[in-house]
Amino acid sequence: MWFILFALAAVMVTLVWYASDEARKTYRIGILNLIRWGTTILVFVDHIIGYLAEGGEFFEVSIDAFLLSVVPLITAVLVWEAVLLFKDPKGLLKGLRD
Repeated sequence: MWFILFALAAVMVTLVWYASDEARKTYRIGILNLIRWGTTILVFVDHIIGYLAEGGEFFEVSIDAFLLSVVPLITAVLVWEAVLLFKDPKGLLKGLRD
């Protein structure tokens, strides 16, 4: 379930990145895209190694796997939001810094 959700999220962010110039420039969606695809590749490699070493299911579909998949997805969005707050692409926080 992890791999399915991460791949779906990565594809969705890639579509937004590809379709919107504003998302690329203003909201730095490329950072979120990089986080999503990096996590997807990491989970894919983890699934392959686990499947070859231990056997068993390649895709675990359960409510526990779903809930465990949601936590890293939310964490990635929080990291992206922190980068946006730090970089301040629209300059909205300049007044607070001065």
